[in-house]
Formats: sequence, structure tokens, C-alpha cells
Amino acid sequence: MHEYTSTARVWGLTCPGFPEEVSRARRWTRDILHGSPLAEDAELIVSELSANAILHTASGLESGCFHLALAVSPQVIALSVTDDGGTATAPKVEDQAEDADAEHGRGLGMVIAIAHRVVVRNSHGGYTVTAELFTQPAMGEGTC
Repeated sequence: MHEYTSTARVWGLTCPGFPEEVSRARRWTRDILHGSPLAEDAELIVSELSANAILHTASGLESGCFHLALAVSPQVIALSVTDDGGTATAPKVEDQAEDADAEHGRGLGMVIAIAHRVVVRNSHGGYTVTAELFTQPAMGEGTC
């Protein structure tokens, strides 16, 4: 990460909807956030959101893709994944109490647990999930 950045810097990457592109998204995130104490959390978030796009939307179809956006400012790292749609329901956290042996359904819950804020919004027929990691504690948080 660039320590002398005074305004937000934004990067974008569009990936074909192939499973191997999830590792590409992780590497891309890691390279941009190199040296940031939040790089590992950001990498995990991008991995989960990218995998969800491929597994649960038209992004995973033969001609599908997903788009990543990464914005970095002195206060926040915002990671967004936009899918190609194809599902009538917005991404949601599954209730794991119903099926503790399920192989899927934990990803968005993990993102919500790691990120300081998660927003899901409609985006051109698909959905964009944005996870924010605050680089500094919020006012009143951890201060005397």
C-alpha cells in the first residue's frame, strides 16, 4: 500500500468466471495491498466474494465474468465484487444451524465477521457486495 496516499486510489479488474480466477483475484489484492496490516483480511474477503460470484450467479457460466474494485484511502479499504446476475435473490448469510454439514453457505458470513461493514446492492442486473475494512479505529473505539 502506498503510505503517502492522501486521497482514495481505486483499482479495477475484470475476471472470467473460471474457478482459477479466484486465486488471480487474491494475488491482485495482495499485490496492491502489499505491506498493509489488513492485506490478509482483504485477500480472504476477495476470495470469498469472488468464489460466491462464480458459484451462485451467471458469472460462473461459460461467458460469465465478475468485476473487482479496490479503493484505498487513509481511513478505509473497500473491496467490491460485482457479479453477472442470473439469480432472483440477493446474496445473504445462510443459517448454518439448519445444516452444520453443508459444504457451502459460510462465505458471506465469514466476510461479515471480518469486515467492519458489508453492503449488498443491485447493480445492472446483478449484485455488488462491498466490504469495508477501516484502517483506523472509529471515534470512541479503543480510545480513552
